[in-house]
Amino acid sequence: MIIRIAHLYPDMLNLYGDRGNIIALTQRLKARSIDVLVDQITMGKSFNADDYDILFIGGGQDFEQDVLLDDLKRGKDVQISKAINNGAAMLAICGGYQMLGKYYKTYDGKMLDYIGAIDFYTEGREERMIGNYAFKTKEGIEVVGFENHSGRTYLGDGVEPLGKVIKGFGNNGEDSTEGVRYNNTFGTYSHGPILPKNPQLADLLISKAIENRYGKCELEPLDDSLEEKARAQVMKLYIK
Repeated sequence: MIIRIAHLYPDMLNLYGDRGNIIALTQRLKARSIDVLVDQITMGKSFNADDYDILFIGGGQDFEQDVLLDDLKRGKDVQISKAINNGAAMLAICGGYQMLGKYYKTYDGKMLDYIGAIDFYTEGREERMIGNYAFKTKEGIEVVGFENHSGRTYLGDGVEPLGKVIKGFGNNGEDSTEGVRYNNTFGTYSHGPILPKNPQLADLLISKAIENRYGKCELEPLDDSLEEKARAQVMKLYIK
């Protein structure tokens, strides 16, 4: 068995060490004797969605998102949408998450048309939403992270959030939603990176990727005692 990962724009979208998510996925796969291949998909480089089991795109500033739009719309948008609709696992962080939606309207009125793979949109505000936060997925996984965004994201009718906010702002600070979940795609505002802090979420993403490619999946348990102690401490000190 081999799991292939496409890391989109690793040289431009790596705010707050988001590439640590790739490291976490790689190490957890190798610990289970599952082969893993990571390809870096940079500007100007095309890719075929059918070749990959997991797609990852990190976060960046508004300027970087604007710069990447032209490249996205030279074919990557079609491939990303194809991967999402075909059930490939995907993790998108902050700015990368926003780009999966319909558009981003900046606080001064500029419209950025995004790829529209999922029904949601984002509107910018001058005031940023910053801090440690936590949310809970429908599986009951309590996820800790760090958010820093001026965009307010609003999900379309029937679109499922990744989780419900326990403490913090999440998508918009209004409706207690955090992120988006569509097929096997997870979008979130959590930097930090998110997966090393939350091994259960990492394994959920891995299991979705394996199931989509190979069928039913039961992951061998790993010793996550240190990670769980660290996560519990964050919940105690900053969240609860």
